[in-house]
Amino acid sequence: MKKDGRTYSHETLEQFRMLGIERIKQGESPALVAQSFGMHRSWAYRISQRAAGRGRGKRALKSTVGSGRPRKLSASQEREVFRCMDGKHPHQYGFDFALWTRAIVAAFIEERFEVSLSLASVGTMLARLGLTVQKPLKRAYQRSPEAVTQWQEKTYPAIAAQARQQGAEVYFWDESGFRADSVYGKTWAVKGQTPVVQVPGQRQSISAASAVNSKGGFWFATYQGAMDGELFVELLKKMMHRRRRAVHLVVDGLPAHKRLIVKEYVQSTRGK
Repeated sequence: MKKDGRTYSHETLEQFRMLGIERIKQGESPALVAQSFGMHRSWAYRISQRAAGRGRGKRALKSTVGSGRPRKLSASQEREVFRCMDGKHPHQYGFDFALWTRAIVAAFIEERFEVSLSLASVGTMLARLGLTVQKPLKRAYQRSPEAVTQWQEKTYPAIAAQARQQGAEVYFWDESGFRADSVYGKTWAVKGQTPVVQVPGQRQSISAASAVNSKGGFWFATYQGAMDGELFVELLKKMMHRRRRAVHLVVDGLPAHKRLIVKEYVQSTRGK
């Protein structure tokens, strides 16, 4: 049974060639030598031909490392690509898209270095640089690191301390909307055949308000329409129904949360 030489390591094949050519020089039949190594007889004739000629010999049978096609970008240029992509987005370089794709990277490289790369070459380079395709986390562009630090180090600790002194609970409140015709995430399907997900023909939607604390306490209620001051007060009353401990409720900057009717209701609870 003839064996595929590609299944052997370079070192093993080199040893086969060295032993084989030595045996052939000693008078053994090339066909029998090839057969003893499990190779085709043409293998023996090829190594004999490679070793023939003055100044060649066994040196011509040593394994060599294939250099492959030279890269179009130098190592320093690839490092510059990494620096430009790491923590930055295409908008900062004049592109209309906010996410890095292979096509955007290829356009960036061509614009900066006047070098044209295929998408496959771009993907290979990015993998070599340790970059992978990932789903980005969303951050509001209004996000203020200083305000976040102020909240974490001063504002919230003060709220928590006051709540402990009063025997109260701290809850975080937020609203969300849900639609019946929305499809999120990904699914597996046959390549080239886009899957179809059946959804209701009518656009049904519902909103929900919820409050949660750090100890696992949770409350929620659903409602229709947009949030306003009157609805917010109604939901707050439902949340506080039969609640014995006072609540420090942390809300966002939605205008409905700041209405006069909300402030009046909070004052009417006398600290609860």
